[in-house]
Amino acid sequence: MRIKIDKESDALYFRLDENRIVDSEEIRPGVILDYDEKQNVVGVEFLGLSSRIPAQELTSLQFETG
Repeated sequence: MRIKIDKESDALYFRLDENRIVDSEEIRPGVILDYDEKQNVVGVEFLGLSSRIPAQELTSLQFETG
Protein backbone atom coordinates (compact mmCIF):
# COMPACT_ATOMS: atom_id res chain seq x y z
CA MET A 1 0.00 0.00 0.00
CA ARG A 2 1.20 3.50 -0.81
CA ILE A 3 0.04 6.84 0.57
CA LYS A 4 0.75 10.06 -1.30
CA ILE A 5 0.02 13.63 -0.24
CA ASP A 6 0.14 16.07 -3.14
CA LYS A 7 0.30 19.58 -1.71
CA GLU A 8 0.04 21.18 -5.15
CA SER A 9 -3.19 19.33 -5.95
CA ASP A 10 -4.36 19.48 -2.32
CA ALA A 11 -5.07 15.75 -2.42
CA LEU A 12 -4.43 12.56 -0.47
CA TYR A 13 -4.22 9.23 -2.33
CA PHE A 14 -4.24 5.71 -0.93
CA ARG A 15 -3.09 3.08 -3.44
CA LEU A 16 -4.15 -0.33 -2.16
CA ASP A 17 -2.44 -2.47 -4.82
CA GLU A 18 -0.74 -2.15 -8.19
CA ASN A 19 -3.50 -3.58 -10.40
CA ARG A 20 -4.21 -1.45 -13.46
CA ILE A 21 -6.90 1.19 -12.96
CA VAL A 22 -9.68 0.83 -15.54
CA ASP A 23 -12.41 3.01 -14.04
CA SER A 24 -12.88 5.78 -11.48
CA GLU A 25 -15.98 7.04 -9.73
CA GLU A 26 -16.57 10.10 -7.57
CA ILE A 27 -18.75 8.61 -4.84
CA ARG A 28 -19.10 11.85 -2.87
CA PRO A 29 -17.85 15.35 -3.67
CA GLY A 30 -14.05 15.12 -3.56
CA VAL A 31 -13.89 11.36 -2.85
CA ILE A 32 -12.83 9.23 -5.82
CA LEU A 33 -12.54 5.45 -5.99
CA ASP A 34 -10.31 3.76 -8.58
CA TYR A 35 -11.27 0.26 -9.78
CA ASP A 36 -9.40 -2.56 -11.50
CA GLU A 37 -10.84 -4.79 -14.25
CA LYS A 38 -12.63 -6.97 -11.65
CA GLN A 39 -14.26 -3.87 -10.10
CA ASN A 40 -12.10 -4.15 -6.97
CA VAL A 41 -11.18 -0.83 -5.36
CA VAL A 42 -7.45 -0.28 -5.86
CA GLY A 43 -7.20 3.38 -4.88
CA VAL A 44 -8.98 6.10 -2.93
CA GLU A 45 -8.39 9.82 -3.48
CA PHE A 46 -9.52 12.70 -1.27
CA LEU A 47 -9.55 16.12 -2.91
CA GLY A 48 -9.58 19.41 -1.00
CA LEU A 49 -7.41 17.90 1.70
CA SER A 50 -6.66 21.23 3.41
CA SER A 51 -10.37 21.75 4.07
CA ARG A 52 -10.72 18.25 5.57
CA ILE A 53 -7.61 17.94 7.77
CA PRO A 54 -5.69 20.65 9.66
CA ALA A 55 -2.21 21.17 8.16
CA GLN A 56 -0.44 20.29 11.43
CA GLU A 57 -2.00 16.81 11.32
CA LEU A 58 -0.34 16.13 7.96
CA THR A 59 3.15 16.28 9.42
CA SER A 60 2.89 12.76 10.82
CA LEU A 61 0.84 9.65 10.12
CA GLN A 62 -0.32 7.13 12.68
CA PHE A 63 -0.93 3.50 11.73
CA GLU A 64 -2.97 1.04 13.72
CA THR A 65 -2.95 -2.71 13.23
CA GLY A 66 -5.29 -5.11 14.90
